[in-house]
Amino acid sequence: MNRLGTAVLAAIEAVVTVGVGIGIALVPLTLLWGFEYGLQVDWDVFWKATGSVWLVGHGVDVSFVLGSALARSSGVSGATDPIHVTLAALGFALVTAWLAGRAGRRFAETEHRTTGLLVGTGVVAVLGLLVALSSRSAATVPTLWQAIVLPALWFGIPALVTSEVCRRRRGLPADPVTGRVLDQLDRVPTAWRAIAAFGLRAGTAATAAVVAVAGVVVAFLLFASFAEVISLYERSHAGVVGGIALTVGQLAFLPDFVGWATSWLVGPGFAIGTGSSVSPIGTTLGPIPGLPVFGALPASGHAFGLVWVLVPVVAGFASGGLLRPRLVQALGSANSALHRALGGVAAGIVAGVLTGLVAWLSAGSFGPGRLADVGPHALVVGAFAALEVGVPAVVALAAGSDLVRMPERGWAREQWHETDDDPADADAEAAADGSLLAALDRAGAGRTTDVHRFVVEETHGSTTADAARADDALTDGGRADGAHGG
Repeated sequence: MNRLGTAVLAAIEAVVTVGVGIGIALVPLTLLWGFEYGLQVDWDVFWKATGSVWLVGHGVDVSFVLGSALARSSGVSGATDPIHVTLAALGFALVTAWLAGRAGRRFAETEHRTTGLLVGTGVVAVLGLLVALSSRSAATVPTLWQAIVLPALWFGIPALVTSEVCRRRRGLPADPVTGRVLDQLDRVPTAWRAIAAFGLRAGTAATAAVVAVAGVVVAFLLFASFAEVISLYERSHAGVVGGIALTVGQLAFLPDFVGWATSWLVGPGFAIGTGSSVSPIGTTLGPIPGLPVFGALPASGHAFGLVWVLVPVVAGFASGGLLRPRLVQALGSANSALHRALGGVAAGIVAGVLTGLVAWLSAGSFGPGRLADVGPHALVVGAFAALEVGVPAVVALAAGSDLVRMPERGWAREQWHETDDDPADADAEAAADGSLLAALDRAGAGRTTDVHRFVVEETHGSTTADAARADDALTDGGRADGAHGG
């Protein structure tokens, strides 16, 4: 595919990516416009709401201004002022990142990968600007520069990573920029590169394990609180179509809830409003929005809540122990207790950064007044995660032997060595033997190929003394046989 074809393909991929994300929000809102409002309201209102939701889903700050009558009837302090929503509905961002990853794999198959990445990212930036401009009104004001940058980053970074991974797996040469980065990394001493690589692997694995457990916890809480969730749905009086739209909105925030559960497992927990706290130690809640999903929140602390803090501890110890052989092999002659300890520290730092990033992405402002503080505190969560993963990883790496070792088959081990013998030597050896087989061998019966001798060395896990006694027995037996044959 030539450069122009790659650019066209990238533009199509970008349009489809943005279209899918917008369609997820636009379809239920359009159904709501048709069935609940009977087409009596301008559709432009629902388009602006769709654009605002899509922008919020990528982390774009959007300011909402409620009407004076609605603000007074809400009874919420600060409702008359502009409401800044900064809590990202990460479901839309994950959809963009997933589709961008698929596009990146296609870009890797072309000869003009850089062109595809630049064009695709640029088109997403332009579309983000168009969505922001079309969503502006007296009631909604998105931040324009964020609308240009943030959706483009959610597309460009996953596309770049997946395309580079695909090229490396296929053995294709790196592009000039990546090549320069790799050249700079090659200048770093081998020991430090091994420590950094171990930290990235172990820290990422531990963080992924904690996030996976957090997802299971969220699913379990929703299942266990099913009755309360349904009760909140009934109190909302949203109807069928409104319930569908409400469900889609809550699904868009599902990654945020997993991020909150991750912070809960780490220990500091999260807040739903200023002065509130949800942690393994206890739960303190004030007035919260009547979203059905909030019915799954624990009403109070659990007697064994701190046991859940063992999840990141076990994840850190397991990742350090399972990846210890790889670190030892990479260090080679530089393997020492100090270098292994530094590997554990690196794993803790990586886990702290990644967990803090998850907490930061799932925090922000969700409404007026006390709802301006929602989600976990990124720095506190990251610091706790670094300690809870790093210290167990150091302990696992300080172990004297690997936690996982492949079993050795000492009871039956055979080694085959093939040697090419000279036919003259074989005939001379056969002449020394007076058996019938030797006579046939001297006559050349059945000899069609060169002679290959296989020497089998078999070990049965016996001790050295047993092996010596076995060799003496074989030697004596051979001498007896020779005497008998003579």
